[in-house]
Amino acid sequence: MKFPDLLLQAISRAEIPLRFEPGAEEAVAGPVLELIRAWLLSHSPNPLIEELLEELNGTREVPK
Repeated sequence: MKFPDLLLQAISRAEIPLRFEPGAEEAVAGPVLELIRAWLLSHSPNPLIEELLEELNGTREVPK
């Protein structure tokens, strides 16, 4: 499974009124993904950070 999909699933299970609006999950997920991306990029580049960024971007599967 990809991280963006996991995040959207978690948001859709949340008890927030916005979840009934079309596109609400994506609207909430966008800033969260950007915050996590900025946090990861603030660390010195290394292979683990690169793997985490790939998972965050949805280009790599999350390990089981």
